[in-house]
Amino acid sequence: MMIIILTSFIFISLLVILVRVFKKLWWTPFYVQFLMKSQGIQGPRYKFLHGNTKEIVEMRKDSISKAMDRSLHDIFPRILPHIFSWKKLYGANFLYWRGLQPELVVTELELLKEILSNKNNNYPKMDLEGFSKKLLGDGVSSSKGEKWAKMRKLANHVFHGESLKSMIPVMIMSCETMLDRWKFYEDEEIEVFEEFRLLTSEIISRTAFGSSYLEGKNIFQMLMKLTLVVSRNAHKIRFPGISQIWKSSDEMESEKLEKGIYDSITRIIKKREQEKFGEESNFGSDFLGKLLEAYQDHRISVEEIADECKTFYFAGHETTTSLLGWTIFLLATNKNWQEKARQEVLESFGQKVPSADGLSRLKIMNTILDESLRLYPPVPFIKRKVVKKVQLGNLTLPPQMELYISPLAVHHDRKIWGEDVHVFKPERFAEGVVKATNNNPVAFLPFGYGPRTCLGLNFAMIEAKITLSMILQRYIFTISPTYVHSPVQLFMLHPQHGVKVILHKI
Repeated sequence: MMIIILTSFIFISLLVILVRVFKKLWWTPFYVQFLMKSQGIQGPRYKFLHGNTKEIVEMRKDSISKAMDRSLHDIFPRILPHIFSWKKLYGANFLYWRGLQPELVVTELELLKEILSNKNNNYPKMDLEGFSKKLLGDGVSSSKGEKWAKMRKLANHVFHGESLKSMIPVMIMSCETMLDRWKFYEDEEIEVFEEFRLLTSEIISRTAFGSSYLEGKNIFQMLMKLTLVVSRNAHKIRFPGISQIWKSSDEMESEKLEKGIYDSITRIIKKREQEKFGEESNFGSDFLGKLLEAYQDHRISVEEIADECKTFYFAGHETTTSLLGWTIFLLATNKNWQEKARQEVLESFGQKVPSADGLSRLKIMNTILDESLRLYPPVPFIKRKVVKKVQLGNLTLPPQMELYISPLAVHHDRKIWGEDVHVFKPERFAEGVVKATNNNPVAFLPFGYGPRTCLGLNFAMIEAKITLSMILQRYIFTISPTYVHSPVQLFMLHPQHGVKVILHKI
């Protein structure tokens, strides 16, 4: 009798497991696909286990196999070939599969506005997992709810208003250090993208953490290695539980890097705790100082401080590095706009260092930076998720669906920007973003939109204006004959072979 009961139990257990597996691997994907198709949402067919990831990997591999003509800025089909192809085939909004995960690609502006405004918290940020979680932790860029509100409030004190103005001298000093190095490259080729990486990492170290680049150098090196690991694994499907049995070399490397970054940050924290400034509880007015005050008041933990530091070390220099690199490339290949920008800088500052008031009056510079961000947005796509059944416009979306939003797709849409969409035309922003987007600012998304707009926006723009102004005061620069135009996505948008220019002293 016991044998019969045991056999029945095993049989029922196996049957339950098989039903669950069948539901997850077959029934749910086909149900979601049918549900969305009944609402007019098409897309490539779901394929067992891998979804459409194999197609995506092949398309991306093929798209970046050749360099581009440097006069062309039509980078959408190169960076996101699957989104470009399927948008043409299936329409503005379509469904595809990242393994077992359904992803709804949305490029319709009204729907984008609804998602990014997130008024009823229907479309929260994605939960970071795996390699991305190790890179950014649960900092202000990825946290949600009360924790996000708490950390955002802390960061706002540091990266807005008078606090930003107080950072300008540090930015100028760091630029002067970079330009002193450039004296050895006059009338010669120099790769400026790596120069900007060094510059922006030093600025974020000094302004946000009060430490020099040399002190934070090890953190940056580990973050860059971890970024490469994230990029290598972006379209690889790892099934739950496998990493507990067997770890890939990338998983082992990422764990080692994560621990190394955490240890380095905690050492900087301990050093600041030992230093203190003036009063017993005063840890300084920079970002780290504010975080330590919150830690002393038991509002945040050491782990939360480490996550915020990782976020700002990474995002605080990656975004501006991308912006500066592509802007220099565009100015080097558009001499008339380079000269217009130089004349404005000289009229505003002469040969003196930039001032806060003067920076706010650089109208031509603003248009150039906006057009650079439109053509080469640092972050090609962002994601949100659906946690419960919701109504998005006329669409009913099931729980657990992910929403894929591509600033790159929107920025390169002819219907929004006109037939000259791939042409570098800063004048389109002459009357501001609202006018340039026909009163639809959600069409311009380099720093996101709504409550989750990047809080480092003003910091990045001031840093870029100072850097470009000081370069334009000293040099005319032309693109090097050896430059290879090969944009790629390594977490953010990068020139694969750097940006090589020839410096000509004025």
